[in-house]
Amino acid sequence: MLRPRVIVCLDVDGGRVVKGTKFQGLRDVGDPVELARRYEEEGADEVVFLDISASHEGRGTLLETVRRTAEVLFVPLTVGGGVRTVEDMDALLRAGADKVSVNSGAVRDPEVLTRCAERFGSQCVVISIDAARDDDTWYHYTHGGRRRTDLEAVPWARRCVGLGAGEVLLTSIDRDGVRGGYDLELTRAVADVVTVPVIASGGAGTAEHLRDGLTVGKAQAVLLAGILHDGLTTVGQIKESLIGWGVPVRPAPPSTVPASAGGGA
Repeated sequence: MLRPRVIVCLDVDGGRVVKGTKFQGLRDVGDPVELARRYEEEGADEVVFLDISASHEGRGTLLETVRRTAEVLFVPLTVGGGVRTVEDMDALLRAGADKVSVNSGAVRDPEVLTRCAERFGSQCVVISIDAARDDDTWYHYTHGGRRRTDLEAVPWARRCVGLGAGEVLLTSIDRDGVRGGYDLELTRAVADVVTVPVIASGGAGTAEHLRDGLTVGKAQAVLLAGILHDGLTTVGQIKESLIGWGVPVRPAPPSTVPASAGGGA
C-alpha cells in the first residue's frame, strides 16, 4: 500500500509562482526553481507545477521554466497547463516532468487521455479537475477556472479514469486560498467512484485539514501551497503532526522539523 503523500503546488504565471483566493487576486510569491528546491528540502513528496495562464492564452507550458525546475528536484514533478495533444505531453516529459496533468485539453478532446496513456502509460497521465458547487452539484471549470462547463465533476472524473487517467488532481475552487479546509464531501464523492489516487486540493490551512483530507475525504494525497508560501508552517512541521496522529506519511528530514512542532499548522 502506498504511503499518503504531501504535495506542494506551484501555480506559475509568467514564469513566477503566484497565489490567490478562489483563482482570483493573484500575487507574486517567488521563483519556481527556488521554491521547488526549498519544499523538497523540507520533505515534500512531490511537486506540482501548473502554468495557470497557458490554456487561457492559447499556448503551451513554458518549457524552459519547467526544465529549470526539474533540474533541481529529485522527487516526482507533475506539470500542467496548455496540454492538448500527445506531442504536448511528450515535450513536457522530455523537459523533465514525471507526470503531466490535463484539464481544458481533455474537455475539448477526451480521447487525448487514452492516446497519452497508450503512449506513455497511465501513471504519467493526471486529469486535473477544478470544481465549484452549484446547489447540490459540482461543475468542472476550464481555462484556469475561468470557464464553467456542463460537466458534473464526479462523473467526469470517473469517465476520465476510464479513458486512461492514472490520477485525479481535484481542486475545489470554492475553497481555494480560503484556508478553511478541503471540500471533503467533493473529495470523498470522487474517491468513491474512481480506482486511482485522488489528490485533494484547495483549502488547506492547518495540518488538521490535511489529516481530514486523507481520512474523511479518502484522498491518497493532499496538496497545499499558500500556507507554505506565506511562511505559516513548513512541510516538515505538517508531516510531524500527521505522524503524531498516526497518518503513515514518509517522515521529513529531521533538520526541517523544529523540536516544538505541534499539531496545528
